[in-house]
Amino acid sequence: MANHKISETNETILVLDFGGQYNQLIARRVREDNVYCEVIPYNVSIERIKSYNPKGIIITGGPASVYTDTAPKCSKEVFELGIPVLGICYGMQLLAYVLGGTVSKGGNSTKEYGHTVVDLENSSMLFKNVDNSTTCWMSHTDFVSQTPVGFVVSGQSKGCPIAAMSNDITKIYGVQFHPEVEHTIQGRNILHNFLYEVCKCSGDWTMSDYVDKMIASLKLKFGDSKVLLGLSGGVDSAVCAALVSRAAGNNLTCIFVDNGLLRKFEREQIEEVFQGRDGINLITVDARKRFLDKLAGVSDPETKRKIIGEQFIRLFEDEANKLGEVDFLVQGTIYPDVIESGFGDAAVIKSHHNVGGLPDVIKFKEIVEPLRSLFKDEVRKCGLELGLPESIVMRQPFPGPGLAIRIIGDITEDKLEILRDADHVFRDEISNSGIASSLNQYFAVLTGMKSVGVMGDERTYDYTIALRAVTTNDFMTADWARIPYDILARASTRIVNEVKGVNRIVYDITSKPPSTIEWE
Repeated sequence: MANHKISETNETILVLDFGGQYNQLIARRVREDNVYCEVIPYNVSIERIKSYNPKGIIITGGPASVYTDTAPKCSKEVFELGIPVLGICYGMQLLAYVLGGTVSKGGNSTKEYGHTVVDLENSSMLFKNVDNSTTCWMSHTDFVSQTPVGFVVSGQSKGCPIAAMSNDITKIYGVQFHPEVEHTIQGRNILHNFLYEVCKCSGDWTMSDYVDKMIASLKLKFGDSKVLLGLSGGVDSAVCAALVSRAAGNNLTCIFVDNGLLRKFEREQIEEVFQGRDGINLITVDARKRFLDKLAGVSDPETKRKIIGEQFIRLFEDEANKLGEVDFLVQGTIYPDVIESGFGDAAVIKSHHNVGGLPDVIKFKEIVEPLRSLFKDEVRKCGLELGLPESIVMRQPFPGPGLAIRIIGDITEDKLEILRDADHVFRDEISNSGIASSLNQYFAVLTGMKSVGVMGDERTYDYTIALRAVTTNDFMTADWARIPYDILARASTRIVNEVKGVNRIVYDITSKPPSTIEWE
């Protein structure tokens, strides 16, 4: 799969990924400060690191103990490139260990989790204009008990005598806490200092710059070739279509597939919005029977995703054959899709239909993913930069596999009808209540559970619908939304009264992590 990288003219910060839960958030924070950033596996070759010509390197947290034989480690050469390095949590322990310091196993008196007051020495460039005493987010058991030669202790907490260490000469720094999370009050200031005081970045990463460079890159790649794009109507594919249309013009054909897994009125809305927009050639394919036949009797969510992914590709191949020779298939894959489908040695959280679900053999010359390096909030900014209306750019996220992963268990027409109606009622109540803008995602799930109920003095044995709503900045982490009880009560009453086959409603109050936003 092709991964369009930003032009080499952009300054780049590299994040070496050691499997910590906040690693992608680091990249977002760097980009928010107008510096381009890429996350790469910790075990890449030193030659590949050099090829980026990075202005700085950030080493992330991770769950391992650095002194064990199986702990992930990077080459010592990383610290000998003359490039500034910032180690965070495990990253600090790793650089201390590799450079000759000592990392010790923590006990009850040294392990720290959550809000922690840290005293900092702001004579270090890393802590310029940062308060001497500030609240930080700790999450560690092991700790650095002795710094390497040349380092000074620049931060300490009650349970951690070396909460930060600095070497202003080599420009290598370590912090035991997490500056990338909101809980570290002045974390953004610390990262800003690393980028601008230590790495001397100028801040040349902007969305307008990204759009211009991507369009130019795509024009060069496509030439006069025909381009095919799967348009779901969701935010990612809509922005992708707008971006690619600037590069491919009338050579772009968008195929909207009605796979039978769409929300209520989805098809009608998508055709109304995109038919003829910006010269886009839109073809609607009714493939409801094809998809549902393939999914019949399938309950495993990973199997569902892979079936849907393969059917999409095969269908696109069929449509491409009707159009004549088509060299490029464009997908709206975004960064969180790639990460959650397994990045480097990271665990696969769930395969995405347009990442982990792709078949091994396709008939297109190349799959192009122009949004692959962007987070969700960046995709929205890209859409606004391209002139898409807010009604499209700010639309509710909808997973590629659609309602297939919002039905727990096997998929039937009856279950789809139940879920469509319940989801429509819930979204209608959220819209009518005026709180939609405060929520980042909300939807209904048809659980596989049935329970006893009483309706009209008669016993029922019907499905339970789960309602889900979250608030999030990046979709990598999310908190469950505190929807007022009266709104939930109205949604519950309407669903039970209006949707046949449902007699119980529950509300999901789990954050991400430990759960994901979607149920499957």
